[in-house]
Amino acid sequence: MDEFSLQDHPWIELHNLLKVTGLCASGGEAKARIAAGEARVDGAVELRKRCKILAGQVVEFAGARVLVTL
Repeated sequence: MDEFSLQDHPWIELHNLLKVTGLCASGGEAKARIAAGEARVDGAVELRKRCKILAGQVVEFAGARVLVTL
């Protein structure tokens, strides 16, 4: 499982997380694939592109798992 640090931010939007971690090539691709039901947050399918991801949550996408940390 990979980790992503929020650093000084309280949260990150789901589509931005997929983009900055390199799981999607662009924000547009991330939004389309989220809308298609390809992303999971804490095991549940997430369809909201701007869903706020907080520290401690796990995002699953395309066979990868990312733990969000402070």
